[in-house]
Amino acid sequence: MPAAPPEEPAAPDASAAGAVLRAEGLTKVYRLGEVEVHALRGVDLTLAPGELVVLLGASGSGKSTLLNILGGLDRPSGGRWWFLGAELTAADDDALTEYRRAHVGFVFQFYNLIPSLTARENVAIVCEVARDPMDPADALALVGLADRLDHFPAQLSGGEQQRVAIARAVAKRPTVLLCDEPTGALDSATGVRVLEVLERVNRELGATTALITHNADIARMADRVVRLSDGRVAEVRTNATPVHAAALRW
Repeated sequence: MPAAPPEEPAAPDASAAGAVLRAEGLTKVYRLGEVEVHALRGVDLTLAPGELVVLLGASGSGKSTLLNILGGLDRPSGGRWWFLGAELTAADDDALTEYRRAHVGFVFQFYNLIPSLTARENVAIVCEVARDPMDPADALALVGLADRLDHFPAQLSGGEQQRVAIARAVAKRPTVLLCDEPTGALDSATGVRVLEVLERVNRELGATTALITHNADIARMADRVVRLSDGRVAEVRTNATPVHAAALRW
């Protein structure tokens, strides 16, 4: 009897019960003098263990505001949100700091590296405050920079600097990796290389990954795509067969 074909890996459980992060009815209002700017208008979202979600939308659609709230960098004006079932809506500053330190890795459009420190030293800063950090050299090897450990940011290309930033984010072994336009300052070829690194980190470390972009082509690599428009979730769709980052072009 021929051997049974291997089973396909189960799709990430995006239900409320299995969520790493869950938001219900999130709103965010900024007040500029007498003017109110509604950045979020009742957003519901779940992020499942190990999935890669692309948050897609035009500038001003609410993507970064949502990511900042889920990462504990900002607070909602209304609604509720949870991390692994624990509600953080009313958490104080100390609790949010501990949440960010222990569980969240951030990657931004600009690398925010310290110019006077080497790649290894930039990563080591995070390792000093993490509970169970990777060795900085191992984190840099994971992003393909094993031979650039002792180079300063000025000696690295833009793509290499972004990979150092990714290594810094993942060295703490985060539960959640939040990426805000990580390829926005890069050309297409370099951006694809950075996306390959994020894809590898997501698959090998199992970090639930949310990636903000306005680039619709990048959405093809996601397990799920959440499109935001005018502060609302306009569409959620699942990619039956996500495309490898190496195949992306724009």
